[in-house]
Amino acid sequence: MWRFDKRILAQFDFISIILIIPIVIISHWLIGEVVSSLAQKQSAYVGVAIFVFIFVFFLPIRRMSWLIPLLYWLNISLLLAVEFFGHARLGAQRWIDIPFINATIQPSEFMKPALILMLAYLIHKKPPPINGYHIKDFSILSSYILLPFFLIAKEPDLGTALVLIIIAYGILFFIGVHWKIWAFILVTVLISSPLAYKFLLHDYQKVRIKDFVSEKPSYHVQQSIIAIGSGGLFGKTKDEATQTQMRFLPIATSDFIFAFLVERTGFLGALGVVLIYVMLILHLLSLSVYNKDYYIKVVTIAISFMIFIYMGVNISMTIGYAPVVGVPLPMFSYGGSSFLNFMILFAIMQNLITFRYKDMYDNRGTKTFR
Repeated sequence: MWRFDKRILAQFDFISIILIIPIVIISHWLIGEVVSSLAQKQSAYVGVAIFVFIFVFFLPIRRMSWLIPLLYWLNISLLLAVEFFGHARLGAQRWIDIPFINATIQPSEFMKPALILMLAYLIHKKPPPINGYHIKDFSILSSYILLPFFLIAKEPDLGTALVLIIIAYGILFFIGVHWKIWAFILVTVLISSPLAYKFLLHDYQKVRIKDFVSEKPSYHVQQSIIAIGSGGLFGKTKDEATQTQMRFLPIATSDFIFAFLVERTGFLGALGVVLIYVMLILHLLSLSVYNKDYYIKVVTIAISFMIFIYMGVNISMTIGYAPVVGVPLPMFSYGGSSFLNFMILFAIMQNLITFRYKDMYDNRGTKTFR
């Protein structure tokens, strides 16, 4: 049993929560303007995510670290189940039906926290030497990264797979790998990219790339650019935001919600949201840099990388500087899986920070506070 101690509050990272709250509020407001029923569903997702956050926060994660490999392999099993029992939508087999409740789950989303925890577990067990990991240790870590990457890419869900592999190798780059290994990887990627484009990409993925490099952007991107340009400095009222209200702007609540944000709030409003993300990313980076605990270092750097990649790709996509790949604006775009995924990661981070001192765990593996 455990009893609450006010000293928990002294360790809890309130800054990240304070920065997340305005993102969620603004997102709910925008989604509600487009489709009120979606805003209600998003509120339900937020409520579930808060409950899950509290549940995960109070788990004795360090004492339960032996479960992390089991969690990783469970998610690998779910990805394999998608191959045989998956539910297909729009030519992609990414979902598994949950019996009796008429719902689906997307295992690739839950693979992200599982892989991040697995890397934290492995790095904590064997920290890098002064000059970084050498080929043997790097190969072992890479095997845990590449297995889910290929399973997710095969669904096909190349966007999620690329985000996963970039975050994972970003973690290793930050933690430390010998420079010769990175040089070899860079040369290999440059040489193999044309072959990967020709033989590995699906037709619809090639179309997206062609649309991106063509002189004229796709219809979705054109409408997004029009919405952004019409927002001006201060934005438009709800009735004047015709790109969204007249449904010219596609997927205005998820993939292209940033364009809707600019149309409604203008350059200054969008700049404010971007600055919130930047402050959150820098705060997480500072937590990673100034903590020697590898669990905290890996999880915080992973979340900061994930937010940076999602934000960068989503915004670049809406203004025509990246292919349309369906990457959401983190904790802002409509959707339950992505939001829940981030809340789980933040709960893990808060747990590792708040309960990082070993004297907060008794011999039975439960938290006690005197």
